[in-house]
Amino acid sequence: MKTHFLLVFFLFFIKIEAQIDPKVYPTFSAMEEALKVSVEVKSLTFRDHGVFNIPKEIVQFENLIFLNIMGNNLEKFDKEIFALKNLQYLNSNKNNIKFIPDEIRNLQNLESLFLNLNALTEVNPNIGALKKLKIIHLDANQIKVFPDAFLEIPGLEEINLQSNNINTVSNDLFKIKNLKTLNLSSNQLNDIVEVRFPKKLKNIELQQNSIFELPKSLYRLKELEFININQNKVKEISPKIANLKSLQSLNLANNKIEKIPTAISKLKNLKTIILTGNPLKKEDIEKLRNLLPETKVYF
Repeated sequence: MKTHFLLVFFLFFIKIEAQIDPKVYPTFSAMEEALKVSVEVKSLTFRDHGVFNIPKEIVQFENLIFLNIMGNNLEKFDKEIFALKNLQYLNSNKNNIKFIPDEIRNLQNLESLFLNLNALTEVNPNIGALKKLKIIHLDANQIKVFPDAFLEIPGLEEINLQSNNINTVSNDLFKIKNLKTLNLSSNQLNDIVEVRFPKKLKNIELQQNSIFELPKSLYRLKELEFININQNKVKEISPKIANLKSLQSLNLANNKIEKIPTAISKLKNLKTIILTGNPLKKEDIEKLRNLLPETKVYF
């Protein structure tokens, strides 16, 4: 899945570059230089500059689209950022930001927000006002509850909340109609039985939780291609898994599964299934390999 994330990030950056011709609108890393140029500044990066505050002069670049402030010593968002009404991409990874202020709602054109490796314990509900937001990454923070504000953004396509302290998820995830990638791995989830997933979901990562049963809605996701539930407490896989016609990769490693339903043979697109660390019998594994001759079965 790391490869998938890098691919998504790369493709998004290519999209931004297509909008910002680097020959006409280069990315500037020094404020002094950006203030002197005659061209309109669309892209700025202060990555790994060790700053504690963003230069106040940034407000002069009212048409800025791309801003990278990753790897600094920021403990909060400077108010100047919220004056950038045309901003589409904001990378704030690897700082020490403790909260998201109400002014986040001002960034109405924001499409991608990265706040990985910070010190957030919750997500400001005003994020729900960002109707153009498609990608949000908040992994490696200290968030305890899945942000309900996300349910107000049906256009969200990718949510990454990996490595937080989340123990509850809204049952109404289906409201995020365009969601394709959901990463809730390395949290504290156990009961997600009533969760209703959105129909367009393609990739779901739930590994390293304490989930004991998969929700029925999961088995209705006809566009789902990738499932990872490694290191949970799941005991049973429903025969309804046969409904997942698009499934290509299934990681069930390190659970308590004793039997795989024969209905899995209907998954003609399945390329890989990982079953290591489950109390399965060798004869059942051989039977599974016969049922899925084109699938790589790891046990």
